[in-house]
Amino acid sequence: MKAPSNILIAYDGSACSDAALHDLRRAGLSPDADAVVLTVADVIIPPPDEELPGAPAVRIAGLERRHREMRERAVKEARALAERAAGRVKEDFPGWRVKAEVGCDSPPVALIMTADRLQADLIIVGSHRHTVAGGRLILGSTSQRVLYDAGRSVRVARCSDGRREGPVRIIVGFSGTPDAEEAVAAVAARAWPEGSEARLVIAGRGPGRDSTSAAAERLRAAGLSVSEFVREGDPAHVLIAEAEGWDADSIFVGTRGLHGFQHLLHGSVASAVAARAQCSVEVARRAAPEESKGEDAHAG
Repeated sequence: MKAPSNILIAYDGSACSDAALHDLRRAGLSPDADAVVLTVADVIIPPPDEELPGAPAVRIAGLERRHREMRERAVKEARALAERAAGRVKEDFPGWRVKAEVGCDSPPVALIMTADRLQADLIIVGSHRHTVAGGRLILGSTSQRVLYDAGRSVRVARCSDGRREGPVRIIVGFSGTPDAEEAVAAVAARAWPEGSEARLVIAGRGPGRDSTSAAAERLRAAGLSVSEFVREGDPAHVLIAEAEGWDADSIFVGTRGLHGFQHLLHGSVASAVAARAQCSVEVARRAAPEESKGEDAHAG
């Protein structure tokens, strides 16, 4: 896996989307990349009459005018937010080619469609921790919908009162599966500040010694100091607890193509960690072909 060079950043002006912009500086991203900052005006622009089935729509001039004014105002405000955020990204990454865009749809749909159009390597979204009930994730937030349905790597950036600088601490969920290898590859492809550390976290018996040693060497080759942590228990709980105890900046996990309602029904380590961790979580995956999206899967 190569370092992301085509990045889509969701921005809505909230504290969490501001945290996502700050988190970019802690993600080991390349100094040379293309980025689009997308702000979504949560409005639906109706199609013209000729695109509507059946008889022409009844037009009410006054109502149409008010709705048009509301749409124009929403788009103008979204444009201003996107341009402001794009300016911040450009200040932090002067070598990036950064554009601001506005979408007019529901936020998750606009983000997923834009990611597909751009063939984005990585989607950045800000999010609070999500509520859970009965052990199941509650679907509904933009970040969770994008995580489920985008079929691309997604970084869920957490709100944080701290503004850390310098070395980064990274948790990597590792089980020796191809999915877990994707997470290792994603970390190894980045450019981390000097002194940064990676910790391979293994729940249960884990992979063989050779597999773990190879993963550790790959991370060391990226300039990281590497340690290992092994503990029995549910992988998501082990990852989250170790990230909190070690005061990690982020958790990297891999996942296969688990999408939509199947994701909610079956759950996965990746979705549980992304929903509950206090730090940023990056779910590493290769963009999958459409026909593989419905396959049953689990995280690495």
